[in-house]
Amino acid sequence: MAYLKEPEHPHGQQARTGILLVNLGTPEAPTAQALRPYLREFLSDPRVVEIPRALWWLILNGVILNTRPKKSAEKYAAIWTLEGSPLKVHTEKQAKLLKGWLSEKLASPFMVEYAMRYGEPSISGTLARMKAAGCDRILILPTYPQYAASSTATAFDAAFDWLKQTRNQPALRTVKHYHDHPAYIQALAANIRDDWQMHGRPDVLVMSFHGVPRYTLDKGDPYHCECQKTGRLLTETLGLEKTQYRLTFQSRFGRAEWLQPYTDKTLQALGREGIGRVDVVAPGFTADCLETLEELAMEGRASFLAAGGKIFRYIPALNQHPRWIDALGQIALENLGGWVSANWDHDADERARQESKRRALALGAHS
Repeated sequence: MAYLKEPEHPHGQQARTGILLVNLGTPEAPTAQALRPYLREFLSDPRVVEIPRALWWLILNGVILNTRPKKSAEKYAAIWTLEGSPLKVHTEKQAKLLKGWLSEKLASPFMVEYAMRYGEPSISGTLARMKAAGCDRILILPTYPQYAASSTATAFDAAFDWLKQTRNQPALRTVKHYHDHPAYIQALAANIRDDWQMHGRPDVLVMSFHGVPRYTLDKGDPYHCECQKTGRLLTETLGLEKTQYRLTFQSRFGRAEWLQPYTDKTLQALGREGIGRVDVVAPGFTADCLETLEELAMEGRASFLAAGGKIFRYIPALNQHPRWIDALGQIALENLGGWVSANWDHDADERARQESKRRALALGAHS
C-alpha cells in the first residue's frame, strides 16, 4: 500500500490537539455544473443509498445525474447568499467561535478546523493539514446531534480512510452523538424562546428532523429513537403539552417508505384543521442549509398556507447562537479529557453558578 507523503517533522515543536467540526457538505456554486460532482460524490456513498451497487450505478448515472442537478441548482440559487452557501458560511463561523471559546479554557496548544463530508474543504485534506500543523491528537466532532449511519458514520468512514493511508497516524477520537446532551437541549430551547419573545408563541410547534428510509430503523439504526428523545427533552424544557407540538421527518426521496409522520403531510393537515399559526424548527440541523431555508421555510410555508393555515414561521437553526457555541465547547471539552490541560477551575465555575442560583432564589423569597 502506498502511504501519503509525511510532512517534515518539526523537531522541538510542542504537539497540538485538533478539533475538527464536520458537516454534510455543499456545492461550490448554485449551478448545475457545480451540483453534478457534488451529487455524484454524495449519492455514490453506499451508506447514503443502500441499493445494490450495479443497479444504483445505472440509476444514478443514467437518470439522476442527468436530471437532478438543474432542479437542485434552482433550489440552491433561492437560498444562496453573498458570502456563499449558508451551510458553509455558518459552519465556518461556528469553528471560529468555538476556537475563541476554547481559547479561554485551554492552556494546551490546539487548533479548530471544519470540513465537509462531501465537497470542500474535504475531511482528508483538512486532517492532512492539521497533521502538518503539528496535531498528533484530533477529535472528530460532527455537527449531527443524532447519530445515523448515513451521516455520522460516513463522516467517520472518511476520517478512517485517511488514517489508513497515513504512516505516522495521529490519535483520533470521535463524538458519536449528543442528542440528549443538556447543553444542546438548553441551546435549542433558548433559540426558540428568543424567537418567541420577539414574535409570540404559535398554536403548534413542528419539530422537523431530516428523514431516512424506514428500513434503516428496522436494521438497527438508532436515529429515529434519538430524534424522539431530543423532541421529548425539548418539549419538556419548553413546557409544551402534547397538543402543542408535532415531531415529523422531511426530505424523503424515491418511492420507499421513510420515517413518518412526514413534515409536508403534517403541515397540510394542520392547515386543513384551521390551525392559525404554526412555527417550524429543525432541531437536527445545527446550521441553516437547503433543507431548512428552502424545503421548510419556503416549500413548507407554501404547503401550510395553501391548505388553509394563517401564519407560518420558520425558526432559524442554532447557527451562531451563543448557547450553541457554549454547548459545542462543553461537548468538545468532555471528549478531550486527558488530551488537554485547562487554565480554568471547573469547580469554581460550578460554585459560582450555584451561588448565583442561591442569590436569585433568596431575592425572590424577599421580594
